[in-house]
Parts: sequence; C-alpha cells; structure tokens
Amino acid sequence: MISTFLAKLGRLVLNALAEVGQVFLLLLGILRYVPNIFRDRGLVLEQMKIVGSDSLPLVILIGSFTGAIAALQATDLFEKFNLISLARPFIGGSIATAVFTELTPVLTALVIAGRVGGAIAAQLGTMKVSEQIDALEMMAIDPNRYLGMPRMAAAITMMPILAVFSNVVALTGAFILAMYQFDFNFATFFASVQQYFRVSEIVNGLSKSLIFGGWTALIGCHVGFHTTGGAEGVGNSTVRAFTISAAGILIIDALFGIVV
Repeated sequence: MISTFLAKLGRLVLNALAEVGQVFLLLLGILRYVPNIFRDRGLVLEQMKIVGSDSLPLVILIGSFTGAIAALQATDLFEKFNLISLARPFIGGSIATAVFTELTPVLTALVIAGRVGGAIAAQLGTMKVSEQIDALEMMAIDPNRYLGMPRMAAAITMMPILAVFSNVVALTGAFILAMYQFDFNFATFFASVQQYFRVSEIVNGLSKSLIFGGWTALIGCHVGFHTTGGAEGVGNSTVRAFTISAAGILIIDALFGIVV
C-alpha cells in the first residue's frame, strides 16, 4: 500500500518536473525570436487585437462591477461597526488601493486566462492534432516564432493596457455606488483617492499584469503544442490551460504580496 502510494507520488513529481522543464524550454525558444518582433509585426498586431480590443468590453464590464463590489464591501464593513462617518475621508483611498494593487490586475488576468489562454490552447491544439504544426516544421518554420512569439508578445503588451482601463472603470463604478448608497460626493471621494494615492500602487499592479499576461500566453502555447487525442484532447487542453493559468496567477499574486 505505502510503496504503491510512493510510486504514484514519485511519478506525479517526475511528470510535474518534466512539464516545468518543457515550459522553460518553450520560454527560451520564444525569447530567441523577440528580436524578430518588428519583422513579424503583422502577426503580433493580429494577436494584440484578439487579446486587447476584442477583450475590452468584457474587461470593462468586469472592472465596473469589481469597483462597485469593492465599494459596497468597504462601506458595509464600516457601517457594520458604526464607523462610516469616521471613515468617510479614507473610503476613496482604501478602495483605490485595493483596486489598483489587487482586484483589477488579478480579476482581469483571470478573465484573459479564460478567454485568451483557453483560446490559444484550443487554436494550437487543433493545429497540433490536425498536423498543421508538423507541416510548418516540414517547411522549416519554427512554431515558436510563427505561433508562440506573437501570442506572448501581444499578451505581455496588452495586459497592462487592459488593467489601466479596468482601473478607470472600477474606480468609476466604486464612486457611483458610494454616491448613491452612502451620499458621497465627487470631491470627498476623489480627494481621498488623491491624498492617499501612491505611484508604487499603479506600478505594482501593472507589473503584475505584465507577468500575468506572459504566463497566460506561455501556458496556452505549451498546452496547445502538447495536445493529443483529437477533438476530445483539444477540449481537455482548453480546460487545462485555463486551470494552470488561473492557479499560476493566484500563486504569482501571493508571491508578489510576500516579496513586494
């Protein structure tokens, strides 16, 4: 019983280490072609449209409700302890800090992991099982250059931009809810934001977004390139890409909280 358990555990550990190695080698293979970004700008711009402008409506929707929920939770908490009048000068600043450093970077990244990371895995997985990637290799076209690098460059570039849009709409949503629910005015709310605003909060959030974007694209490419099993395998790869990306995003966010 114990030997069987240890054998299974050992296989899981070895498989996990092998996959980490594959992801690292894929990253190195993609980074080799970063100097070719300008030459391959058509491919990069096409992927930037998919990651950026096509995802913007969903990001704005999620961001607006994120800000509204953050404002609701903050004000309800202070009201619960009868501190809302005392906390009024700090409400805007506290909500902005939470939005800039944690809520919008993480939630935006999770949305992109589901929408873009899964799509990358599905696209590349379909190409893999239909032998289109093998055809590219037969024509001496490296899939890392033609498929991997444009997607990763686009995700790294567009994720911070999406996070900025999400920050703006989240803060707007927070103010609207605070105004209607607790009679905040524009001057009081945004004076608090301005008073307690720190540039490091924006830098921290955008740095997270950049890393989240690169991670999501990298995992999507890795899972897609290793897809097997036909249509069922493509479906499994889509779910697996989102699962690994989402777990990694939360782990990276936790590490940021510890280190930064």
